[in-house]
Amino acid sequence: MAESRGTLEVTVRATDGGALLEGATVLVTGGGRGSQTGISNASGFVTFSIPTSSVANSYTPNPRERPYETVDVRIIIKGYITVSIIGEQIFPGQTTKQTVDMSRLTATPDELERIIIVPEHSLYDKRTKDTPLRNEAVTTQAIADTPKPVIIPETIRVHLGPPGQNARNVSVPFIDYIKNVASSEIYPTWPTNSLIANVIAQVSLTLNRLYTEWYPSQGYPFDITSSTAYDQYYVHERGIFESIDTVVDGYFTNYLARKGYNEPLFAEYCDGASVSCDGMSQWGTVALARKDYTPIQILQYYYGNEVELRQAQVQEVVPESFPGDLTVGSTSQDVLDLQNRLNRIAIAFPSLPFIFPADGRYGDATALAVRAFQRLFRIAETGNVDRDTWYKIQYIYTAVKKLAELGSEGEFPQTDAFPGKTLSLGNRGTEVLRIQRYLKYISDELGTDMIPAPDTDGVFDTATQEAVRAFQSYYGLVQTGTVNEATWNAIVTTFFALGGGEASSLRPYPGYPLRRGARGNDVSWLQTMLNAVSTVDLDMPMLQVDGIFGPLTEQNVRRYQRNYGLAEDGIVGPLTWESLTREYARITGET
Repeated sequence: MAESRGTLEVTVRATDGGALLEGATVLVTGGGRGSQTGISNASGFVTFSIPTSSVANSYTPNPRERPYETVDVRIIIKGYITVSIIGEQIFPGQTTKQTVDMSRLTATPDELERIIIVPEHSLYDKRTKDTPLRNEAVTTQAIADTPKPVIIPETIRVHLGPPGQNARNVSVPFIDYIKNVASSEIYPTWPTNSLIANVIAQVSLTLNRLYTEWYPSQGYPFDITSSTAYDQYYVHERGIFESIDTVVDGYFTNYLARKGYNEPLFAEYCDGASVSCDGMSQWGTVALARKDYTPIQILQYYYGNEVELRQAQVQEVVPESFPGDLTVGSTSQDVLDLQNRLNRIAIAFPSLPFIFPADGRYGDATALAVRAFQRLFRIAETGNVDRDTWYKIQYIYTAVKKLAELGSEGEFPQTDAFPGKTLSLGNRGTEVLRIQRYLKYISDELGTDMIPAPDTDGVFDTATQEAVRAFQSYYGLVQTGTVNEATWNAIVTTFFALGGGEASSLRPYPGYPLRRGARGNDVSWLQTMLNAVSTVDLDMPMLQVDGIFGPLTEQNVRRYQRNYGLAEDGIVGPLTWESLTREYARITGET
């Protein structure tokens, strides 16, 4: 029977400039044949043939023999620090490509030899295979999000240990990181379609970490770890298998995403033999490839038919998402992203107020929501968004939407389409808030005697249920008091038919009642609206617009409420605010 053999290719180069080094002595020991010695040529290259076990062992999850041979490699060249590699892996019929960077000796060397230890392959050594940790999150309804590009950086920062461990961080080219992970996670002898499917899953998981800024948002100075308890197996400076090297070159820009979602899929996987998980089985990909499944068929087998392949953008660096400090008066896409994220977080944390409309303008309602978030998560309560607040919001947002998990809620473009779930008594969320706002507008146009106006607070309470029933009765729908797809579409259509989609320069209700003692821009706007009413109600005195809710402001509020049939309590809640807004628009002609 013919002996199985593999090949070891060693390339020697200098760290200072990357020059290829000729004349290095390379000593290989182990592999069942004693030792071999070679000298690097002008290209810094030397190759060895190594006896190995049968290739059949690499197709069995628990073989009697180790499916690869291990050798130790020692590289010596005058003027450079010696490098020793312990445990280099050689597979039958495969080439292991080991690049060795040699550092020059100094006049007073503090290091005469550098040692690189390659642990046993993760599929052979079960101690390296941990069940990936899942981020605890709240399963709730989704909201609309702003898509952002999926970017592959030139380099990625890898922490050589679990997140909280005092370990070294290394920056490596993204493509080399994927080659290292694939060489550490799967066997190079596997069918090509199996290799491709695994590589795409590894790329997708990595890009999910970059897209969500999972570790930077927690204050860590790295992008991903080398621990399989959290991420993927990475062995710094290990050798790369040629078959995997070729596959990664062709597929490192491909990633998985669910149709209609923006974020890369957190493509969880495990070996499927010693550890099981909800995602892809590494050993299972071999069986499917042997049945002539294509890579995408393998991936859809495990992640569902709704996943598809996409191409990521390749850039020198991934720009950080923090746009700089955001404060009252800021207007930008970044403010809109902030508002959407806070609204999504508010679904999981009912103590946080909703921001509506999310319009990209940083007003008092946004500042109020930011303060509430800062208070809840013990950040300095400024109402402004600095770096710490921005990344804490990003972290909590990622967690509640499960963006960094296989069961992600998903990010998708904004739309008025039915959210896919009937809204009923007790529901809370931005879909409820949207439908309340539309019903409130319809009520204002048709009259509260036809459609009672619900509160716009994102809570489907009995008042909202009553408004829904009244709308259904008025438009000839079945009076269930719940918002199914037919009712949702009718409310949205009516809202736009009545002109509700037109842009307005008027301020929406700030989300909290204004009363004596309140201060800020919302009070200033209240005083401006009251002064407009004073131009037609000469018994109402003009106010100084100073943003302070004092006795004179309260007096005018009470007079307005009395004259316009509202409860006279001197407090500006949503009904008084909306009534004042309509009257202000009528008097000034502003919309």
